[in-house]
Amino acid sequence: MTFPNAPHPPARSVAPVFWLLFGAGGMLSALFGPALIILTGIMAPHGWGVPADFADFPHALAFARNPIGKLVLLAVISLFFWHGAERLFLTLKDMRVAGAPVLRLATYGVAAVVTVATFVLLLLIGF
Repeated sequence: MTFPNAPHPPARSVAPVFWLLFGAGGMLSALFGPALIILTGIMAPHGWGVPADFADFPHALAFARNPIGKLVLLAVISLFFWHGAERLFLTLKDMRVAGAPVLRLATYGVAAVVTVATFVLLLLIGF
């Protein structure tokens, strides 16, 4: 039995996928971004409160070769880029720079390329 005035179901969209990546990247950048900046950008170079060899090359390489370290680096780098891509997309869309499909391809395309490149480079580092 069909009803002539029944509303049609909403069209399916891929927007929730991008909102998920945006939200995860935003949460990661809000919680861990400042700590990473303070640790690796201020404290480690000056030797304040961290061991002298905290961020030297052998330790950083060992972290990047660890499977859990690889997952952490992939999550941080790629989700930061997805978060930035969504913010940039919405800003450019509000400014009416170009059509939405072109902006989506440009912003999300860059985030996808960076994610794949990060994944490949982390695999090339080895285990």
